[in-house]
Amino acid sequence: MPFVNIKITREGATKEQKEKLIRGATQLLVDVLGKNPVTTVVVIEEVDTDNWGVGGESVTTRRNRS
Repeated sequence: MPFVNIKITREGATKEQKEKLIRGATQLLVDVLGKNPVTTVVVIEEVDTDNWGVGGESVTTRRNRS
């Protein structure tokens, strides 16, 4: 049973976009590894930009500077 965990920043991804991610990740496992889509689990976690860091600083700080 494949398990895919997708983490994205919480910035307004729509329900439709998330459904597309779930379908796409599932199909990728079917196409590449021959996995059964019925038993493939996809979880999307949304993380606040204050809690996501790149290069030693939060995404919030990096974006505020830009």
